[in-house]
Amino acid sequence: MKMKNWLNVDDHHNFSMYNLPFGMFHRNGPTPGVAIGDYIIDLRFCAEKSLLSSLSFDTNVFSQPVLNDFIATGKSNWSALRKWLQEQLSDANSALAQNQNEALVDRPKAKFYVPVHIGDYTDFYSSIEHATNVGKMFRDPENALLPNWRHLPVGYHGRASSIVISGTDVRRPNGQTKPPGSDAPVFGPSKRLDYELEMAFIVGSENKLGEPIPVDKAEEHIFGMVVFNDWSARDIQTWEYVPLGPFLAKNFASTISPWIVTMEALEPFRTGSVEQNPPVLPYLQQTGNHNFDIQLEVSLTPEGGEESSICHSNFKYMYWSMAQQLAHHTVNGCNVRIGDMMASGTISGPDNGSFGSMLELSWGGKNQIVLKDGQSRTFIEDGDTITMKAACKNENFTVGFGECSGKILPALR
Repeated sequence: MKMKNWLNVDDHHNFSMYNLPFGMFHRNGPTPGVAIGDYIIDLRFCAEKSLLSSLSFDTNVFSQPVLNDFIATGKSNWSALRKWLQEQLSDANSALAQNQNEALVDRPKAKFYVPVHIGDYTDFYSSIEHATNVGKMFRDPENALLPNWRHLPVGYHGRASSIVISGTDVRRPNGQTKPPGSDAPVFGPSKRLDYELEMAFIVGSENKLGEPIPVDKAEEHIFGMVVFNDWSARDIQTWEYVPLGPFLAKNFASTISPWIVTMEALEPFRTGSVEQNPPVLPYLQQTGNHNFDIQLEVSLTPEGGEESSICHSNFKYMYWSMAQQLAHHTVNGCNVRIGDMMASGTISGPDNGSFGSMLELSWGGKNQIVLKDGQSRTFIEDGDTITMKAACKNENFTVGFGECSGKILPALR
């Protein structure tokens, strides 16, 4: 059903009435808000002025500098607030409309914060196209996937403290690398700095230690999603990752988009899951549609140069669903907490233009990625800005995530 609004926000705006994502912006400190068009609805103001009095939860949660306490109120309250906002925005005589001069903030001019306290962060490796491409480059092309890959969602525990909000500059990392033909490693800046196009979900409800989350209940534990750039130093990673996996190559920074798009807003964009062969073990088996049609784009902008689109992909290509990731994460009894973040792993599609990393686009540095102004890249150079965008679109409306952007600064010497 079409929803009119007194702000005249178009249905195909990234932040339409059908979206209403949550974030934290600056207004006398970190303030919770909801995006609508080019505005932010200040939830702290709404709570202080008793505009939210009809809701059944304690709206003092909006006095906090992160969204964790609001998320903890539960799925029914997330939905109730979203419905209240849609009703208020549809009625030109509503309490929100009458207080719009104070309740609304200019979104394009706003400063943002990481919206939740992230206690733990896990990164998965769930795109079969990406895993196959990497396997072909670095292992036997005829046996690109490792034996376990089709049987479980591979993942590793990342560093929550270095997750930053879009617009934050990222410094090129130093570390050990082993140049080709060298007998010993050297220390210095990474020469093969890369992005990884990912999405991430935020845990919305907890499980007790020792009590797994069943795969058919897992989506009930997810609050929403953000765009995620898992910056990666490929040369550092190549030298360090055996035998325990990624470490310094990954934990120097990861960038997320400011707005959390709720699972309720994403519901109309469910799509068929990828066929899993061989069949997975019973605890990972699921029925129905558990992928989402989220269109993804990556662009690179050299310092002082023109923006060039270098990748178009889609979240629907994921082999392992979010529900399977969460079920596997907890099947051993691991407890997850509100605000924990789970990233998808690099999202690559079936053709070259849909590869979600420069490692794949340049095929390990062998091919040049040509930009609009004639410059070329194999990996990211100092001064380059990587921008990721994500949006769900149908003929009736759009649900967008906004931008996930970061500029690379030179390494410290």
